[in-house]
Formats: sequence, C-alpha cells, structure tokens
Amino acid sequence: MSGLAMNVGMSQRLDQKITLRMIQSMEILQMPTTALVEKVQAELQENPFLEVREKQAEGPATENNQDGILKHDDSGALEFNRLEEINKDWGDHFNADHRPSRGALEEMSDRKFDAMQNAADHEPSLQDHLAEQLGYLELDERVRELAEFVISHLDDNGYLLGHDPDTHTPRPISLDELAFNSPGGATVDQIEDALAVVQKLDPPGVGARDVKECLLLQVNEETPFAELVRTLIRDHMEDVAFNRLPLIHKKTGADLDDIAEAIEGLRHLDPKPGAKFAADNTRYVVPDVVVERTDDGDFTVRLTDDWLPSVRISKEYMPVKKDRSQPKPVREMLKDKFQRAQWLLSAIEQRRNTLRRVTQEIVKHQRPFFDLGPDHIQPLKMEQIAERVGVHVTTVSRAVDDKWVQTPRGVFPLRRFFGGGTKAADGHDVAWETIKGKLLEIIADEDKKTPLSDEDIVKKFTEAGLTIARRTVTKYREALKIPSSRQRRDWTAA
Repeated sequence: MSGLAMNVGMSQRLDQKITLRMIQSMEILQMPTTALVEKVQAELQENPFLEVREKQAEGPATENNQDGILKHDDSGALEFNRLEEINKDWGDHFNADHRPSRGALEEMSDRKFDAMQNAADHEPSLQDHLAEQLGYLELDERVRELAEFVISHLDDNGYLLGHDPDTHTPRPISLDELAFNSPGGATVDQIEDALAVVQKLDPPGVGARDVKECLLLQVNEETPFAELVRTLIRDHMEDVAFNRLPLIHKKTGADLDDIAEAIEGLRHLDPKPGAKFAADNTRYVVPDVVVERTDDGDFTVRLTDDWLPSVRISKEYMPVKKDRSQPKPVREMLKDKFQRAQWLLSAIEQRRNTLRRVTQEIVKHQRPFFDLGPDHIQPLKMEQIAERVGVHVTTVSRAVDDKWVQTPRGVFPLRRFFGGGTKAADGHDVAWETIKGKLLEIIADEDKKTPLSDEDIVKKFTEAGLTIARRTVTKYREALKIPSSRQRRDWTAA
C-alpha cells in the first residue's frame, strides 16, 4: 500500500470515529435525564468495559484519569473545547434536518416499557370494554357475531371507520362495504341491526359515522332542553361555534336563555367517547435541573442526576484488551467497546457541565423572573447565552431541548426562558411572555356584553405603556385560543 493510500485510509477511519463520537455527544446532550438513564442502563448491559460504582462525594470523573480514559477538569473547559470542535467541524451536517429525532432518542425507553404495557394486568381497550358488555346481553348469535365485527372497525375515538388498503389510514366506511366484508356475507339490514346494538353500549356515542351522529347518540330525554340540543346539533353547529345566538333565535324561535342553556348542555357532550380507553400516553415531567434559593437570597443550580447510574471504566477486561495473543477480531471488538465506553463517560460529563453552565447563565439573565414572578420574564436569545458560556448556539439549543427546570416559581421547560420582546414606552425591554399575560388579563377584565375588539386591546396596551401592533394582538389571541370579540359576546347578559 502506498503512503498516500495509507494516509487516506487513516483519514477516513479518523473521520468515522469523529462522526460516531459526535453523534453520541449530540444525542446525550440532547437527552432529558429520563432518556439518559435508559441509555446508560442499556450501555451497562452491552459494554463489558462499563460498571456501576458507588457514588462518592468527589466529582463523577475523578478516577477516570487512567488507562487512556479521557480526562476532565472541574471547570468543564476540556469538555466545552471538545464539543465546540465537533460543532465547528460538523455543525452544518448535524443541523435541524439531520439531528437524531426526539422519537429516536426515546425509542429505547419505549421498547423497555412495551413488555410492561403488554402484561396481562392491563387496562381494557375500547374494544374489550364493548365486547364485555355484549356478553351480558341476550342476543341472537348471528347478531352478536356481527356486533363484534362492527366493534372491530371502531377507531380509538369510537367512530366507525375503515382503513385505506394502500395508505392504511382511517377513512369513512359504508354499511354496504361492511356487509360485503362481514363474516358469512351479511346483508346491510343485518349490519344496521348490529350497529344499533353497538350504539346502545357504553360509552354513549360509540359507533357513530360522524361528529353529529356521535353527539346525537348522547342526547336522551334526561338531557336539559333535549329537543333544542338535537336541533342545534343537526342544523346550527356553525352558528354555535361563532356564537350567533340571535340568528339561532330568529331561525328556531327559541328563547335566548334557553338557547344558552342548550349550548351549555351541548358542551358537556363528548365528541371522542372512545378516547378515554386509548393507551395512556401521559408524559410525566422529571426536572433535569433544580434552581433553589439560598439563605442569602441568591440562587444555586444543581442537576437532578442523582438517580443516574454512576459508571466507570471496569478494570476487569483491561488485561484482555492488552493481550496481544487474542485473535484480531476479539482485540478489535474490545478496542471498539473500550472506545465507546470512553466516549460515553466523556459525553455524560460534557452534558453535565454544559447544562449546568447554561442554566446558571439563564438564571442570571432572568433574575427578575425568579425574584418577582413570571410576569417579569426578560427577552432572551440563545445567542446571548452561547456567547456568555463560550459555546456555539446549537450547543445551547441541544442543551435546553426537552429539558425541564424546577424552580421556586414552579416547573418550566428551559426553552420557556428564551423569547423575543418589544420596547415599553419608557424604553425597557418587555418579553412576549409578558405580553401574553397582559392580553389574558385585559380580556378577563372586559365587559362580556361588549367585548373588546383587537383595536380596543391595542389601546389598552398603549394605556399600559406598551406599543403593540393590532396584527400582533390577533396573532397572540389566536395562539392562546381566545375567540374573537363577536364569539366572546354574552348575548344573554342584561
């Protein structure tokens, strides 16, 4: 092999190593603590060079300065330098389009929980719940069979849907199609009879073909203003959505107060009756950082990684790694495992130092928030924190991504502390978060008989010393899901 070819080969292998290390560093920096715990536990199972050690008072990497293990220092300067070299050389490649997805980072955790979720002692699905009720009914066996067939075609929300054979996405399904595909080839009338049985089961509203049918199935004679509610569902859903009570009054002749009562009853109906039986996808927030007030009124930052397994390089396999008598594939495998163990420890320490320093700078900038409350949050850009910490802005972005901080004011996503703002009349900066809070306050105090238009809200902001454009008010009102002034009007108010 020529010298040039050898150099090219070595360069390619070096590039590959840098890429693998960069991927791991970026992944671990981006991971919330819960995902990092899963990652470390998986690595402990797969890598013989990693072992758990009892946590000690000294820093987590004090004994790693041996056997070629990557060194650390208390300031984190080495970690920042390594991370910044990676960002400098590979930042464009690993931009938002190339970053490992959040779903990919959580995939390992999801796999571990699959076995628990599929255990025998699981919550019943909607189909389980409905099928159990069929067992208590005295039904003809053919009707029961077709009712079970209908139940199998309900989606997670309880609607009767089929699936597109090409895209496998839900789509409306006709009774003719159900009859054609039913076991034994049922008639449409038989499918209708089976569907009628399903639609009488709990929860009310299951087996509907659309939202209107779903809501109508839930109205019974005990429903206040039942007939008026049915009329609203059949003919006036758009008028209800846009608060057009005078128009409904004109069309139906019903009293405005009765219409308002009927609409209130309508709001208590469930457009997704089957959703409560869907798998529980609740995500429990575990803070990654804690900000605490000290006795002297200052704030300290600590990471919540106490329950993260404390890992170190195991000495047990070091003699095997250095044994030249081992077959080359074994030596190569051990070399790779050892290198990955080094990278993991280095990446964890990088994450720890980066997250701590970034949070410390956030706390310094957002001191009014911590002292006085959320209304005093300050405008802040990630570039500002990156400059103060001495890292690339993408490092800050990954450090705060999907991370939560516990503070004396509550638990917040770290990204909450970043955002733009505007100038108040006296020249000081006001964060958009503050603008949103003021908007909610203005609308909460308005007279519902004559609610404020967006132009009126602009004037209220001006009176408070804040210059805000009407389009900005509209943008934030819609983002906060606040209806328009017409939709907010109380037509029944005296």
